[in-house]
Amino acid sequence: MDNSLLSLTHEQQQAAVEEIQKLMAKGISAGEAIQIIATQLREKHQKSEKMKNE
Repeated sequence: MDNSLLSLTHEQQQAAVEEIQKLMAKGISAGEAIQIIATQLREKHQKSEKMKNE
């Protein structure tokens, strides 16, 4: 399990759920929608960690 995703706030979790629901409304499967949003969250986390370390 990805520990960086476990540290999401409730608001961030809710926003992720809403984005997943939007993708599903466009016809994307639940699994694929979750994968897309998880990838986006990981990328955002990696960028913020990189900025912290600079």
